[in-house]
Amino acid sequence: MSFEIPENLYYTESHEWVDPETGKIGITDYAQDELGDIVFVEFPGVGDHLETDDELGVVESIKAVSDIYSPVSGEVTAVNEALEGEPELLNDDPYGEGWLVELDLDSTDEVESLLTPEEYESQL
Repeated sequence: MSFEIPENLYYTESHEWVDPETGKIGITDYAQDELGDIVFVEFPGVGDHLETDDELGVVESIKAVSDIYSPVSGEVTAVNEALEGEPELLNDDPYGEGWLVELDLDSTDEVESLLTPEEYESQL
Protein backbone atom coordinates (compact mmCIF):
# COMPACT_ATOMS: atom_id res chain seq x y z
CA MET A 1 0.00 0.00 0.00
CA SER A 2 1.35 3.44 -0.80
CA PHE A 3 0.70 6.64 1.06
CA GLU A 4 0.73 10.26 -0.01
CA ILE A 5 3.94 12.04 1.09
CA PRO A 6 4.02 15.67 -0.15
CA GLU A 7 7.45 16.92 -1.21
CA ASN A 8 7.10 20.34 0.47
CA LEU A 9 6.75 19.06 4.05
CA TYR A 10 9.05 17.67 6.76
CA TYR A 11 8.20 14.61 8.85
CA THR A 12 8.85 12.86 12.16
CA GLU A 13 9.36 9.19 12.90
CA SER A 14 6.10 9.37 14.90
CA HIS A 15 4.19 10.42 11.73
CA GLU A 16 3.60 14.13 12.22
CA TRP A 17 4.30 16.62 9.43
CA VAL A 18 5.33 20.29 9.42
CA ASP A 19 4.92 22.84 6.64
CA PRO A 20 7.92 25.19 6.96
CA GLU A 21 6.14 27.90 4.95
CA THR A 22 2.96 28.13 7.04
CA GLY A 23 3.93 26.52 10.36
CA LYS A 24 1.00 24.12 10.05
CA ILE A 25 1.32 20.71 11.67
CA GLY A 26 -0.71 17.55 11.17
CA ILE A 27 -0.51 13.78 11.05
CA THR A 28 0.51 11.87 7.95
CA ASP A 29 -1.59 9.84 5.56
CA TYR A 30 0.02 6.71 7.04
CA ALA A 31 -0.93 7.76 10.60
CA GLN A 32 -4.56 8.48 9.74
CA ASP A 33 -4.80 5.14 7.94
CA GLU A 34 -3.38 3.26 10.94
CA LEU A 35 -5.76 5.05 13.33
CA GLY A 36 -8.88 4.34 11.30
CA ASP A 37 -11.98 6.52 11.52
CA ILE A 38 -11.14 9.55 13.66
CA VAL A 39 -13.97 10.63 15.96
CA PHE A 40 -12.45 13.32 18.22
CA VAL A 41 -9.56 15.79 18.23
CA GLU A 42 -8.25 17.82 21.20
CA PHE A 43 -6.02 20.89 20.71
CA PRO A 44 -3.74 23.13 22.76
CA GLY A 45 -4.89 26.71 23.36
CA VAL A 46 -4.11 29.52 20.94
CA GLY A 47 -1.24 31.47 22.48
CA ASP A 48 0.27 28.42 24.20
CA HIS A 49 4.00 27.98 23.63
CA LEU A 50 5.06 24.43 22.78
CA GLU A 51 8.55 23.00 22.99
CA THR A 52 9.67 20.16 20.74
CA ASP A 53 8.05 16.89 21.90
CA ASP A 54 5.43 18.67 24.05
CA GLU A 55 1.95 17.18 23.78
CA LEU A 56 0.21 18.96 20.91
CA GLY A 57 -3.14 17.29 21.26
CA VAL A 58 -5.06 14.05 21.26
CA VAL A 59 -6.61 12.18 18.36
CA GLU A 60 -9.25 9.59 19.17
CA SER A 61 -10.34 7.00 16.61
CA ILE A 62 -12.49 3.91 16.64
CA LYS A 63 -9.26 1.91 17.21
CA ALA A 64 -7.22 3.97 19.66
CA VAL A 65 -6.54 7.23 21.47
CA SER A 66 -3.19 8.75 20.46
CA ASP A 67 -1.24 11.64 21.89
CA ILE A 68 0.24 13.89 19.22
CA TYR A 69 3.57 15.58 19.95
CA SER A 70 4.90 18.82 18.57
CA PRO A 71 7.78 18.16 16.16
CA VAL A 72 9.09 21.71 16.64
CA SER A 73 8.79 24.57 19.11
CA GLY A 74 6.72 27.70 18.69
CA GLU A 75 3.61 29.62 19.73
CA VAL A 76 0.21 28.26 18.73
CA THR A 77 -1.35 30.88 16.45
CA ALA A 78 -4.35 28.84 15.27
CA VAL A 79 -6.10 25.51 15.72
CA ASN A 80 -8.23 23.84 13.07
CA GLU A 81 -11.66 24.41 14.59
CA ALA A 82 -13.29 22.66 11.61
CA LEU A 83 -12.06 19.36 13.08
CA GLU A 84 -14.23 19.88 16.17
CA GLY A 85 -17.36 19.37 14.07
CA GLU A 86 -15.83 17.23 11.34
CA PRO A 87 -12.94 15.13 12.76
CA GLU A 88 -13.18 12.91 9.69
CA LEU A 89 -11.40 15.68 7.74
CA LEU A 90 -8.22 14.19 9.21
CA ASN A 91 -8.96 10.95 7.36
CA ASP A 92 -10.17 12.61 4.18
CA ASP A 93 -7.46 15.26 3.71
CA PRO A 94 -4.60 14.91 6.25
CA TYR A 95 -2.35 17.45 4.47
CA GLY A 96 -5.06 19.96 3.56
CA GLU A 97 -8.28 20.55 5.48
CA GLY A 98 -7.16 18.07 8.16
CA TRP A 99 -4.25 20.13 9.55
CA LEU A 100 -4.19 20.30 13.36
CA VAL A 101 -2.47 23.49 14.56
CA GLU A 102 -0.45 26.38 13.21
CA LEU A 103 2.68 27.56 15.03
CA ASP A 104 4.78 30.69 14.82
CA LEU A 105 7.98 28.65 14.65
CA ASP A 106 10.82 29.55 17.01
CA SER A 107 13.39 28.46 14.41
CA THR A 108 13.39 27.07 10.91
CA ASP A 109 16.55 25.12 11.85
CA GLU A 110 14.35 22.75 13.89
CA VAL A 111 12.21 22.03 10.84
CA GLU A 112 15.22 21.29 8.67
CA SER A 113 16.44 18.72 11.20
CA LEU A 114 13.28 16.63 10.64
CA LEU A 115 12.93 13.87 8.06
CA THR A 116 12.79 14.74 4.36
CA PRO A 117 10.00 13.12 2.32
CA GLU A 118 12.49 10.53 1.03
CA GLU A 119 13.76 9.72 4.53
CA TYR A 120 10.20 9.43 5.86
CA GLU A 121 9.11 7.17 3.00
CA SER A 122 12.07 4.85 3.61
CA GLN A 123 10.98 4.23 7.22
CA LEU A 124 7.43 3.16 6.33
